[in-house]
Amino acid sequence: MKALLVVDVQKAFFNEKWGERNNHDAEEKMATIIDYWRKQGEEVIFIQHLSNNPQSVFYHKQEGFVIKESVKPMRGEQIFTKTVNSAFIGTGLEEYLHDRKISEVVIVGLTTPHCVSTTARMSGNLGFHTSVVSDAMAAYGIYDQDENYVDPETVHSVSLATIHEEFATVMTTDQLLTRFVEKK
Repeated sequence: MKALLVVDVQKAFFNEKWGERNNHDAEEKMATIIDYWRKQGEEVIFIQHLSNNPQSVFYHKQEGFVIKESVKPMRGEQIFTKTVNSAFIGTGLEEYLHDRKISEVVIVGLTTPHCVSTTARMSGNLGFHTSVVSDAMAAYGIYDQDENYVDPETVHSVSLATIHEEFATVMTTDQLLTRFVEKK
């Protein structure tokens, strides 16, 4: 059994505070994967970040807390709310997956170097066969410890490189869909 984890695709990421972003088609790719997953009768699980800080764009009373319309959960689909980067900490996600005998996890979402890669690392460490979909996630530019700007594409690529073949298999949407069509 397999599950699709849709991580933190929330309106908070529309906020200009994040700056420059790569992969502007990521949500469109996510929607394609979600649609395919649903048609196959596979489990789609949503992860939603919640901050306890009323000033945060992820605070539950802020518009940013809301999941983006393009990937909105359907009635009956599971939503786990988290307060840290990993979808497995403090959420019951691991138990939920084990209870349903899910051994394979595919991850899409925002952002590549933060909650997506942290969740992928933990998923792999917990023994789940884990894949991440490179074009169904995105990163923002960041500054390093020496105040050097690192562009979003570099952040994205390096983040994926650090998890590939150690914690997860990195693939594109087309590779994912082809792989699952071939398995049927």
